[in-house]
Amino acid sequence: MIGRSRRALVNAAVAIVVAAGVIVAAAGLWFRAAVYGDRSHPAAAATFIVPRGATLGQVAAGLAGAGILAHPLAFRILARLRDEEAGVQSGQFRFPAHQTSDEILRRLVTGAADALWVTFPEGFTVRQIGARLASRSLADPVAFDRYAARTRLQVDGTWTRSLEGFLFPSTYLVPVGAAPGRIARILTDQFFRELPANAASKARALGLDVPQVITIASLIEREAQADDERSLMAGVYYNRLRAGMPLEVDATIEYVFPEHHTVITRRDLEIDSPYNTYRHTGLPPTPIANPGKASIDAAFAPVHSQYLYYVYKGNGHHAFAKTLEEHNANVERYLH
Repeated sequence: MIGRSRRALVNAAVAIVVAAGVIVAAAGLWFRAAVYGDRSHPAAAATFIVPRGATLGQVAAGLAGAGILAHPLAFRILARLRDEEAGVQSGQFRFPAHQTSDEILRRLVTGAADALWVTFPEGFTVRQIGARLASRSLADPVAFDRYAARTRLQVDGTWTRSLEGFLFPSTYLVPVGAAPGRIARILTDQFFRELPANAASKARALGLDVPQVITIASLIEREAQADDERSLMAGVYYNRLRAGMPLEVDATIEYVFPEHHTVITRRDLEIDSPYNTYRHTGLPPTPIANPGKASIDAAFAPVHSQYLYYVYKGNGHHAFAKTLEEHNANVERYLH
């Protein structure tokens, strides 16, 4: 009896091992076929955009939903086996017809994208935009700067002097290998979409044209930190323009320098440049940065006040003053 029971257990164990082996072998065959053999998807060449920050699971589900990937589970297992779960690049990818899961993963991991996500923060200059493009190998910075400096844009009947100020800051899919003009067009098209309704009539009501208001917006972008001060700061600029006073904006001095200056010195204020708003009245020749939506809206809707001065008081805020005496007192209080 004992011998029979032992043989039965052994036979059962052998059966389990054999069954497990069969399952593993079948799984292996399925995995190999799914990853390296199946070329049923995509049925035709297809384009897919991988969002920034997407997980591998989200990418696999998106590819499957778009009819590009036939076996999302095998795709995820393959990525895990290769330790490439975090290696999938973001951007726009074009997949030829009839790709294996292995080929799809390789294309995503090697970064063979048709377009890459690039973020241009508010307040970036043309030079900084060119440098950001160069950092992603999307453009030659000198060529981009040259194109932006030589290209004029018609904004509500007025020609700009360059593209500075009109390259809207945001996150874009920038085509790989695109010429500077094509890249710039993507940003300027977005600028026109972001302009307030009736921008031309609003500018005329302020005594300026739209490019001039955008120049005001660029000053706001480079000077303001708190959103609730942007329209108030715009009001200061308009008040000084109407009074014939120089704007005396430090950020216009900084624009002259090729590199960032944390502190503007008294010697800097003597620079002979049309962008020196301490020596010259009126607006600088062009915007000094590319302003975001909040600064553009503030420039078209300034707060009406009697303020003519402001000084930074810390924590992202400024102290505003109506008279020079009040301003000097604020300077003494917050800068000394």
